[in-house]
Amino acid sequence: MTPVVVTGIGVVAPTGVGLDAYWAATLRGEDGIRRVQAFDPARYPTRHAGEVTGFEAGDHLPSRLIPQTDRMTQFALAAADWAVADAGIDLDSVPSLTRGVVTAGASGGFGFGQRELQHLWGESPKKVSAYMSFAWFYAVNTGQISIRHGMNGPTGVFVGEQAGGLDALAHAGRQIRSGAQLMISGGMDCSLCPYGMAAQLAGGRLTADAYLPFDDRASGHLPGEGGALLTLESAEGARARGRRPYGEIAGFGATFDPRPGSGRPPTLRRAIEQALADAGADPQDIAVVFADGAGVPELDAAEAEALTAVFGAGGVPVTVPKTATGRLYSGAGPLDVVTALLTLRDGLAPPTINVTEVPDAYGLDLVLGEPRPVTGTAALVLARGHHGFNSAMVVRAPAPAEALAGSGQRVAA
Repeated sequence: MTPVVVTGIGVVAPTGVGLDAYWAATLRGEDGIRRVQAFDPARYPTRHAGEVTGFEAGDHLPSRLIPQTDRMTQFALAAADWAVADAGIDLDSVPSLTRGVVTAGASGGFGFGQRELQHLWGESPKKVSAYMSFAWFYAVNTGQISIRHGMNGPTGVFVGEQAGGLDALAHAGRQIRSGAQLMISGGMDCSLCPYGMAAQLAGGRLTADAYLPFDDRASGHLPGEGGALLTLESAEGARARGRRPYGEIAGFGATFDPRPGSGRPPTLRRAIEQALADAGADPQDIAVVFADGAGVPELDAAEAEALTAVFGAGGVPVTVPKTATGRLYSGAGPLDVVTALLTLRDGLAPPTINVTEVPDAYGLDLVLGEPRPVTGTAALVLARGHHGFNSAMVVRAPAPAEALAGSGQRVAA
């Protein structure tokens, strides 16, 4: 099968705007969780989140796009621009029908939608923006990126909550194997507004305290905004233009849990085994696991059980860097893929911050406190979505001759 490689990355995260800023903050263990500033959260039980700071849409996008787009789409457009620039590819050299976009979205443009509904009910239908017809839509990021970069080839969107971001990357990889020359893929979400917070609270998994996956004190997760978009192409295509990749999307597996109350076990273990088999990898080939880390005790226990079943108790380092960002929903998996590739490149697994009381019963070797040196050429990324979605992805470092010398994108501008 045609190897699919990552040649460009764009990141917008609560811990850093731009790839280098994000990675440096992640290794330092900086915490991007803070009291919500986008609105007054005093009425809500959850008042803290991973909120992106230092991003001004006007610094990165044409002024005509700003009134058309939700903050989520502004993140996505900027990150796509950076991913294309980071790949060092002249899009005019790629036929438009062979370049495409596949993204994931969990909520759509909630902030934009809330504002326009307020105009509708508080003022007049005439005050509702014409852009409401698409700016709220969960597929809008795919459409706007496609238009902006003339990507007229394969397009799509996946809605699988946090699992959707890995699903989108896997599908984009399939499009490369089917003949597409270049794909932009990943996920970006932003629902830190009263409407979005109400929807997230209805899911029943937000905490009023701290986000502490695999910790005795776990009581749910904190939300976040942002994510990552990646440029994917074939290894042969990257080689032909002298581009050294960050690494390879080597294997993927996806399952769906049985109905609650059915008596049947969850299927995350099977997704992991599928991803390993797809990558032609054995458990001992995995240098580090980037866990889903739901922060809900029963879900954490189920994930720990799946990991120990595959790798053995303490058999592989496990980390959850999203404790510093909150759960970014569709953006979380792609951002973990980016973090996994940089971990393999630099030989340092970032820590799971704030977690200190890990039950021995979980049998996990959790990376805590500070970055841990790791050796190996492959990493496993896990993501689960509400209502039973499970996705697992194996990423592999490039061969030494193809290793990326620098970190790629230098500034978020």
